[in-house]
Amino acid sequence: MTIGTAPNKQVDGFAAALLDVARTTDDPASSVDEIYRAARGLASDASLVEALSDVRIPGERKQAIVDDLLGSRASGITVAAMGFLVAAGQATRLDDIAARLAEMAADAEGEVVAEVRSASELTDEQVTRLTSALERKTGKKIQVKVVVDPTVMGGLVAKVGDTVLDGSVQHRFEELREQWG
Repeated sequence: MTIGTAPNKQVDGFAAALLDVARTTDDPASSVDEIYRAARGLASDASLVEALSDVRIPGERKQAIVDDLLGSRASGITVAAMGFLVAAGQATRLDDIAARLAEMAADAEGEVVAEVRSASELTDEQVTRLTSALERKTGKKIQVKVVVDPTVMGGLVAKVGDTVLDGSVQHRFEELREQWG
């Protein structure tokens, strides 16, 4: 599921549970963002998702994989949330659950989600400027969720609902190629 697609009850249930967990922390918005980024990161590796969803691999081993990948880079809440989803057999739905979690959190604040793909992590200042620009462009209050995606190569690709704003270097090259034939 990508941001803006129709949810299903099971995905909704897991996303709502994660949102409830995030709300118990001192900074719920940061917790939602970290859980979102962790789920997207795990989901982006097809071989990892295959291993985490393989019924032949014991649950303890799957939890160890999650701990190894996230333990030093994420909060205990996020590591536990990813372990919970994997243990519940939801590794193949991490992307969908992350997207729905972001939608639910934004909706609770009267906002919409903008998923932004970038080749590298953005600074807080860059996210703030990007949020302002997207709010001006769309006329909506925006919650930006950044996904580091090395395939972008440079620039950004933002998706707000069904609207895609592609400012990637690759897209610009394609436009130039079309202009020059």
